[in-house]
Amino acid sequence: MINEQIRDREVRVIGEDGQQLGIMSAKEAMKLAQEAELDLVKIAPTAKPPVCKIIDYGKYRYELARKEKEARKKQKVVELKEVRLSPNIDVNDLNTKINAAKKFLAKGNKVKVTLRFRGREMAHMQSSRHILDDIAKELEGAAVVEKAPKVEGRAISMVLAERK
Repeated sequence: MINEQIRDREVRVIGEDGQQLGIMSAKEAMKLAQEAELDLVKIAPTAKPPVCKIIDYGKYRYELARKEKEARKKQKVVELKEVRLSPNIDVNDLNTKINAAKKFLAKGNKVKVTLRFRGREMAHMQSSRHILDDIAKELEGAAVVEKAPKVEGRAISMVLAERK
């Protein structure tokens, strides 16, 4: 709330240079702000009495927007990348998939390793679980198992995250 929108009877006023001007009526605070050719802005509405500051409102909004933008820049979005395997994968193909998973982890992403079964492979699901265990063991230094291997329909999958 700014200027005439402030309807409180008494407010605590902070001057443009940051010093406390004390508790006064909203009208008096408004007069002080007009004399300084600035705005009276309510910055702590829940306080008793509410805290208002004499500042340039346009500049204040600009500073808030800049801080918010900086905070957004520093956020890192973690993506979930998927590596798909089949139960009859060969050693060299498995190493290629492990290297791809290492690259994803190095970039800070999580990796979902999925072992997909088709047709008769469904009958031997449990005997193929060792493939996921091998991958977890191979990536032990770079990753930690965030979600243990679990059967989901026609696949077994696990999620790996970068080790901190």
